Amino acid sequence: MNEAQREVALFRYSLVREAADESLSVRQRGRLVRELATRDHAGPHDRRVRVARGTIDRWIRAYRAGGFDALAPASRTGEPTTEKRLLDLAEALKREVPARTGAQVAQIIRTAEGGGPSERTVQRHLARLGLNTRPDGSPPQAFGRFEAAAPGDLWTGDALHGPVIAGRKTYLFAFIDDHSRALVGYRWGHSEDTVRLEAAFRAALGSRGVPRMTYVDNGSAYVSKQLLRACASLGVRLVHSKPGRPEGRGKIERVFKTVRMQFLVEIEAHPPTDLDELNRRFAAWVETVYHRSVHSETGEAPLDRLLAGEPPALPTPAALHEAFLWSETRRVTKTATISVHSNTFEVDAALVGSSVEVVFDPFDMTSVEIRFRGRPMGKGIPVSIGRHAHPQARPETAPAPSPTGIDYLGLLADRREAEITAASRPITYSQLSLPPGEIQLGGTGGQRATTDEPSDDNTSSDHNKENHS
Repeated sequence: MNEAQREVALFRYSLVREAADESLSVRQRGRLVRELATRDHAGPHDRRVRVARGTIDRWIRAYRAGGFDALAPASRTGEPTTEKRLLDLAEALKREVPARTGAQVAQIIRTAEGGGPSERTVQRHLARLGLNTRPDGSPPQAFGRFEAAAPGDLWTGDALHGPVIAGRKTYLFAFIDDHSRALVGYRWGHSEDTVRLEAAFRAALGSRGVPRMTYVDNGSAYVSKQLLRACASLGVRLVHSKPGRPEGRGKIERVFKTVRMQFLVEIEAHPPTDLDELNRRFAAWVETVYHRSVHSETGEAPLDRLLAGEPPALPTPAALHEAFLWSETRRVTKTATISVHSNTFEVDAALVGSSVEVVFDPFDMTSVEIRFRGRPMGKGIPVSIGRHAHPQARPETAPAPSPTGIDYLGLLADRREAEITAASRPITYSQLSLPPGEIQLGGTGGQRATTDEPSDDNTSSDHNKENHS
């Protein structure tokens, strides 16, 4: 089995893996196969394919009869039917004018040569050469002076360097809606990293819906594969500005200027004690002052302009959770295991030698999910766990606890000194000659008193009568 055959077999296996389970009833299997036949799947060579129900049933029978190897396609023994000269000509035509499509290249060859390969053959050949990507290779256009037509059409994200709080520098990650200038998501943090960026972006998505496009710069947090995965999962087009050319981010820069002039100037006068208090004060300023003040350019308050549009398409909690899971690619070893940041997991033996996607919560790496070409292949079985969180998933430092004012050792010292003082009072030596049960009340000739203990004779009562008289 060569690599191409193995790739096809893995795709077929990932498709029929659940349906081939012997524990399923005929009704359950039929319902699952029908559902699979109605959807597009990520097939070999990164092509979207749809597989007929009869084909899926045939693959299930083949897998039950011969196992994984039976899913591999038969080897082709025939010789290629397309001349190498024509394939070379197709490559030259594409490189000559990159904007030409595979279909147009095939048409030119047929016109010039009187015949030639089919459009699909040319497309596959150009794909093998890596020439089926964006024709002109140009990056997205930078935004000039314009305004998005409606709320949610475009969000712009950036970071602002803030004051030192609790001994550490702070950073503000924020996203604004281009049409309304509303701050749809924001978060102050002690680190300019992906975790803090995702916290601001996730809050924006959960409360203001999913935008059509998000425009950011080329900072390390904005080019992370984790942010790209989140946007791809929710269908958000992520666009980066050209390095050294910040055009298109002028609106959020003006918002940051307002933050400095109206918010940070007050923070300098009355600094908060910790990061939570800084975030609380910023949210109060945004929602009560900035969002309700008339914008000088739009003539409307940002919040009013944001709410005037169509209701936002809010993602489901499950979709939002899936979007902000992290993933990494690993190749399965010969022992059917993968290693992810000092953690080792056992996976399906059919994936040996394949590259798989490992999906996990960055703050809990003891549990990972394995996916092959977008299809779930079960959870990894932990073999050894050396790390519980991703190296980049550093939570904010917890604020220092408020002092209680209790000096425990000081209290113990005071108590000890009180005990020593009580034990060092002068002794009245006249008490030594008193009969048992009597105590000296005070002074050298003071009164005597008896205890409440009963007496064997009437001496005590007679003595009391004498004192009363």
